[in-house]
Amino acid sequence: MEYDLDSFSARDWERPTDADPIRFAMVGLGWWTREQAIPAVEDADYCTTTVLVSSSTEKADEVAADLDGIEATLTYDEYADGAATDAYDAAYVGTPNGLHRGHVEAAAEHDKAVLCEKPLEATVEDARACVDACRQADVPLMVAYRVQTEPVARRARELIDDGAIGDVVSVLGHMSDRILDAVGEDSWRFDPELSGGTTLNDIGIYPLNTIRFILEENPEAVYARTESEQPAYDGTDEHGAFQLEFPDGKLASCTVTHSATLASSLRFVGTEGELSIEGLFFPNTRKVLRVSGPDIEGEYRPEPVDQMREEFDYFANRLQHGEDPEPDGEHGMVDMRTIRALYESAEQGRRVELDR
Repeated sequence: MEYDLDSFSARDWERPTDADPIRFAMVGLGWWTREQAIPAVEDADYCTTTVLVSSSTEKADEVAADLDGIEATLTYDEYADGAATDAYDAAYVGTPNGLHRGHVEAAAEHDKAVLCEKPLEATVEDARACVDACRQADVPLMVAYRVQTEPVARRARELIDDGAIGDVVSVLGHMSDRILDAVGEDSWRFDPELSGGTTLNDIGIYPLNTIRFILEENPEAVYARTESEQPAYDGTDEHGAFQLEFPDGKLASCTVTHSATLASSLRFVGTEGELSIEGLFFPNTRKVLRVSGPDIEGEYRPEPVDQMREEFDYFANRLQHGEDPEPDGEHGMVDMRTIRALYESAEQGRRVELDR
């Protein structure tokens, strides 16, 4: 079989359309929304931002002053009460994890599609409520796993699915950053009720979900350990290591930490070769894919794409064609249950099986 590495940057999901752009309400105007989500939509092909929702009208107005096309600025209460619903088609929920439920339920109540940041919520129960609200209202819910729209990740899945490295036997994953330096110790990420955990569910979800996506399988059991050293992490996790058991004996071993240099990697070792990706989990970093197998040997360094722009355009393009986007809420629930099992394992020091 021949493989074409030069095709790795293509948008394999894209379908042209003359439909109007999908209009977003940006719910939550923290640094991620301001510095990543809003600029991504400004550069997008199929969507635009028309409504800003924040804790105060003053904050929303301040952000709106630097943007074109904003039709309304709302408080959270005004958004929940249904103000300006004629000005947007979908809601992007980028608030702290433990506040997602109320904003998702409000969008569903007003018949708006939802793109909700990961993890879905701080607890499995509240995540379930988000999914159920969208299902009952019959509105699309996509969980914002932006790596799933990263072209390099999608090509890696194709290569592995085509047997380029034989049968996958083991997977190694890592992600690290210095979040304390970036956001400070007063951030909601260090509040367990708002975050649901600080490291395993914040950055551990990247290797967890991407491995699921590329293998197209879900873990059956987990084992985890966490450590905390700095005072800001009192009651939460700073470093983590975990193992995921997949069907047919496949094992994934991952490490994550919020107190190390910016790094991310994913390596799949198969019966006939291996595939690795460097820089995969950060939105705009250079990605390097290396693959070695019986019919392929090479290294690919594509120009970085804006993962956030790809995610928003994919979501909008699906809505324009009347199709539900993926990954959906049920997909996100698998991660929620897995993360709960990881924390249970770390607390109890034992292997934890997942409900099938």
